[in-house]
Amino acid sequence: MTTGVRQAARDATRPRAPRWPAPVVLALLVGLAGVGYRLALLLGDTPRTNSDEATMGLAALHIARGEDFPVFFYGQAYMGALEAYLAAPLVALAGPSVLALRLPLLALYALFLLLSWRLTRRLGGDRWFALLVVGLLALGADRIVKNQLIAGGGYPELNPIGAGLALLTLDLVTGRPAGRRWRLAGFGFLAGLTVWVDPLLLPYVLALGAVLVTITGRDLRGRRGVLLAGAALLGAAPLLGYGLTHGHNPLAAVVTAGGGDAVASWADRLHGGLVLGPALGMGLCSPGHCATWQLWWALALPVLLVLAAVSAWRAWRADGARAVRADGARAVRADGARTVRADGARTVRAGAAVRLALLAGALGTLAAYTVSSAAGRTPVESSRYLSCLAISLPALLWPLWTVARRRGPVDLPRLAAVGALVALLGTATIATADALATVPTNRAEAQRHRALVETLRERGVRHVYGEYWTCNRLTFATGEEIVCAVLDETLHPGLDRLPAYPRAVRESPAPAYVAPVGSPLARRLDRTPPPARHPLTVAGWRIWLPHP
Repeated sequence: MTTGVRQAARDATRPRAPRWPAPVVLALLVGLAGVGYRLALLLGDTPRTNSDEATMGLAALHIARGEDFPVFFYGQAYMGALEAYLAAPLVALAGPSVLALRLPLLALYALFLLLSWRLTRRLGGDRWFALLVVGLLALGADRIVKNQLIAGGGYPELNPIGAGLALLTLDLVTGRPAGRRWRLAGFGFLAGLTVWVDPLLLPYVLALGAVLVTITGRDLRGRRGVLLAGAALLGAAPLLGYGLTHGHNPLAAVVTAGGGDAVASWADRLHGGLVLGPALGMGLCSPGHCATWQLWWALALPVLLVLAAVSAWRAWRADGARAVRADGARAVRADGARTVRADGARTVRAGAAVRLALLAGALGTLAAYTVSSAAGRTPVESSRYLSCLAISLPALLWPLWTVARRRGPVDLPRLAAVGALVALLGTATIATADALATVPTNRAEAQRHRALVETLRERGVRHVYGEYWTCNRLTFATGEEIVCAVLDETLHPGLDRLPAYPRAVRESPAPAYVAPVGSPLARRLDRTPPPARHPLTVAGWRIWLPHP
């Protein structure tokens, strides 16, 4: 009996393992669900792949073999080939496949979730607000998962880089002494890296950089400023090296790619950029289109931008005592009250400044997209240019959260805030369900493509003519066992991103011709079939094989 009492006493005094708070556990589960949902999509051949993604795959294949180390996406002098370098080890181990290309991007998405949780907490949000942000980011409409999972160049890397830059800015402007030089180097390197990978993140880089310079300008003089600049040059080194050796101006190429040389009316640009764009870019629309009711976000977004900016500005202007209360300082020693008060004020002001920078980045991104011709000419597909808006969610939703969690009697502003958050979650959930419904058709399309590959291999075909959206996808799927050259619908040479392929096909004595059934190229070849070719149809593909 005595032994049992002693054991109970020891158990009572033994320190217990700390328990994770409920919102932390829920956020972890929600984050895992978001990653699992995307992994299930990948295993279900969703999103649908294309020749642009296969072009990045061919770059990864060449890197894995040590044959080539491209700076940019093949066939153009902008948009860095970082995704190819990330995928190259998997391609080397497992061979060419869409899954090998996309698994590193899934890891980048998981990193973005983690950084977004941390960023929301560091900006002053409580754990439940951070859970809300993670929950929204875990959902994935058609446009969202395409931005995150397709290795087409640029988009999957930008959000984790942007969230990382915001966290580094917070650390630097709050004066954290430990690892300060490494943080400066990290900020510079990531800023330079995004200039090489894709300049879409530049509004965020400039806004966060302005905060860094404004608050810590004196600290950036001398060696630390040189370290920051040197790290930025290192991150942008591939771009700078290519420009110096080839006399290339990447800015001109980016403007042209964004529709700078095209024509679109201002009415179309404003509609695409400010009406369709926000709903599509934030993942609130069905695959390929927005229903009228899904466009409510276009009205809510500008209101939230203004409210969030006013809230952040007020926090920035608050005096020291109010800053300490807003920061929620838990304990203040009698002999250190002034120090704690100053540190609390610095933390709140730094968070407010970073929130303003995130809002400025979102506004700059919207403005740049709206004035581009891409917003007017191809608003549905080009809404991918707004993928960076997800970085701003912790700042954008802060006013809604602060009003919704307010204690006391329920009033109209509180009802409106709760209603907006529920509508946002509900709309994104419906759009996610619509994206999930596309899996069967995408899987069937992937199976048809595999049937095409097997048919060509069985027939011993090694050289093929086809349309743009057929060629590099076919070449990558076969690991360059089959090489394809592009024809347009008039049977003239089309856009070949790798010049070696059309040369090889031209030199082949008996190339085959391939086109999807019903495509312009298939109709043209049916009317004027290639000489000495035997046509057949396999799984939705029209194939003209040379006679044996």
